[in-house]
Amino acid sequence: MSRLPNDCFALPPGVHWTPVDEALAALRERLSPVVGTEQVALARADGRILAEDAIARRSHPATDNAAVDGYAFAHPGVASSEVALTLRDGRSAAGAPWSGVLTPGEAVRIFTGAAMPAGADTVVLQEDVELQGASIRFPAPRKAGANRRKAGENVSRGGVALSAGAVVTPQALAHAAAAGLAALSVHERLRVAVFSTGDEVVDDPGAAVRGDEVVDSNRPMLLSMIGRLGFEAVDLGVIPDKRAAVEAALDRGAEQAHAIIASGGASGGDEDHMSRALSEAADSAFHLWRIAVKPGRPLAMGLRSGRPVFGLPGNPIAAFVCFAIFARPALLRLAGAPWSEPARLMLPSGFDYNKKIGRREFLRVRMGANGRLEKYRSEGSGLIEGLVWADGLADIAQEAGPFKAGDPIAYIPFSALGVAG
Repeated sequence: MSRLPNDCFALPPGVHWTPVDEALAALRERLSPVVGTEQVALARADGRILAEDAIARRSHPATDNAAVDGYAFAHPGVASSEVALTLRDGRSAAGAPWSGVLTPGEAVRIFTGAAMPAGADTVVLQEDVELQGASIRFPAPRKAGANRRKAGENVSRGGVALSAGAVVTPQALAHAAAAGLAALSVHERLRVAVFSTGDEVVDDPGAAVRGDEVVDSNRPMLLSMIGRLGFEAVDLGVIPDKRAAVEAALDRGAEQAHAIIASGGASGGDEDHMSRALSEAADSAFHLWRIAVKPGRPLAMGLRSGRPVFGLPGNPIAAFVCFAIFARPALLRLAGAPWSEPARLMLPSGFDYNKKIGRREFLRVRMGANGRLEKYRSEGSGLIEGLVWADGLADIAQEAGPFKAGDPIAYIPFSALGVAG
């Protein structure tokens, strides 16, 4: 009988290890939104996912207006070095437009945001103007329409102000308000149930623990990551390694949430009751994905009473990486957003690395003062301090081998995962 190498992340012969891209493609193809829709007031829409296109009820700007303080006039349309215009009485201010009509050769005082007077198409900066009694002189502008904002420049009435699937941001709220939208159609908040498994796992971080016990660090991390995505987290606590207890937790999750995240018990060992509960129950579907990834490897996927279940590894770093790379885009898709993966930057490595070909690796890194990526001192999946030290992950391609300092590598900043400070 052949033996596996000491490196537990080596690819054993005869076993299919699914590439990360293949696993992500499968999730992308198979998942669709599982939540309903509702109308919410603009003030309550921040962070929600749009269920349909938001159509502008008014144009913005509603009318042509001045982009600067200065003088409005009709561009002469002929080349000259200087323009001299007759200054009309009055002024156009925001909320108090000038009611007259300018004829060629005339100008009127105008302020930022004020409606352009009839007959005017251009504004000259007040700093560029020389006043001479009832007239003004200034260098000829290069083109008509300078310093003028056109009506509907941001959005026209009946146009799409915000697209379905977009996450509503503070910037989007400003745009929606300008477009006359008092409410938006959004997806209901995705509810995600979370629990950890293990007889050795202690729920209370302040409790005294024995040498064979560990405090649950995964659940606080995962609950926070879910909350930062704008979802409603349902905390189911720590579940002992008992088949009945795990099944009961899965059933509670299926009743209370749209999706379930469990950490621990996701492999195929005798004590991996979460996987067994999914694989053997009549109302469950189960697949154990052996992903060619470090850290991570086993990822349990299934359905419990029709609810998606994501079984993450128990090691904290592996749980973080698997949530960030696999569960995060999947949950966003379930919540109504388009499939999206975190943005990556190509940056020079500040270290040598002896990587094996055949698996995708994610390293805890941070950007150094010289613009190169620094690697955390250890690759151990239990060293949570590395997540605090790091500001992102280095994403090393499956087909990549050893590389040297200075070689470009893909960098995923924690800000792209929504978990930056």
